Amino acid sequence: MLAPPWIPVPPPGYGGIEEVVRLLCNGLTDAGHDVTLFAPPGSKSRADVVAVLEDTFPDEIQKAQFEADHVARAFAEIEAAAERGEPYDAIHDHVGHTALAMADRVSVPLVHTLHGPFDERATCFYAEHGHKACIVAISQAQLDAAPTAMGGGRVVPNPIDCSEWPYRAEKDDFLLWIGRMSPDKGPHRAITAAREAGAPLVLAGPVQPGQEAFFAEEVEPQLGDDGIYYVGEADGERKRDLYQRARALLMPIRWPEPFGLVMVEALACGTPVIAFPEGSAPELVQDGKTGFVVDDEHAMADAVRRLGEIDPAACRESCEERFGVPAVVRAYEDVYRAATRVAARTS
Repeated sequence: MLAPPWIPVPPPGYGGIEEVVRLLCNGLTDAGHDVTLFAPPGSKSRADVVAVLEDTFPDEIQKAQFEADHVARAFAEIEAAAERGEPYDAIHDHVGHTALAMADRVSVPLVHTLHGPFDERATCFYAEHGHKACIVAISQAQLDAAPTAMGGGRVVPNPIDCSEWPYRAEKDDFLLWIGRMSPDKGPHRAITAAREAGAPLVLAGPVQPGQEAFFAEEVEPQLGDDGIYYVGEADGERKRDLYQRARALLMPIRWPEPFGLVMVEALACGTPVIAFPEGSAPELVQDGKTGFVVDDEHAMADAVRRLGEIDPAACRESCEERFGVPAVVRAYEDVYRAATRVAARTS
């Protein structure tokens, strides 16, 4: 398992990819696999951790020097294991670019998980190098956006350990929006929907550099009116508290998000999700069962009035069945087997 070189696993704060790596390593190890995690110093896992770099680089994310150094050293360790007669069956890459670009220079088949959207540059990169590995998308929407030259791929969602997210059947009155304070995430649209539905709303999330003007103009003037509250950035404990108590999570996004982790976290707590039909949302939210997929703020307000139709227990059960660690591990086991079969046929 190749983790990014920037911050340890598990992440000390927010780290989406690192959290995925943590859960996969634990789940695969629990399933009886021998897993080696190549990760930054300070990483801890049920897998065997190998830190090939001397330091972490949280302020240098995406700098090619450290990514290339990390991957090259990991590849050297992997090839040395083969020379000792202890070859790995597969490499699972979460690093970004270097390992995929060089996948045809290592003898072990490589599985590469896509963690970002296909912008123009990513499309060109994957058109050139995607055929070198077994590509895994985290949603069908993400895979549908991939260039044809990549050669297709499989879909395996990101995992969640539902036991780490408290379930609560009885909900409070408030709705919840959580995320970065940016226009594409839609906190202002959540306010509009909540106000039309006559429901209080709690907003949680950071105001990052560059988002100050949007927050000051579109969000801050509406706080305190009609039960609209902003609680700042929520840490892990606060998020869990908000998720389990909220009547619903509002997800009025206007961008093709590859995988909305906050939606899965809410479902794990038994909290339905009302989302716009962008990116992965129609895949994650089962319309009428675990929430509603709606077109705009007015339809979102209407859906709030229908929340009594949604069973919190069904949200939790569906989340476990579709995104729980055991389910995702089984899906990746199939991917690893396929990758090794392809490698055996072409060797």
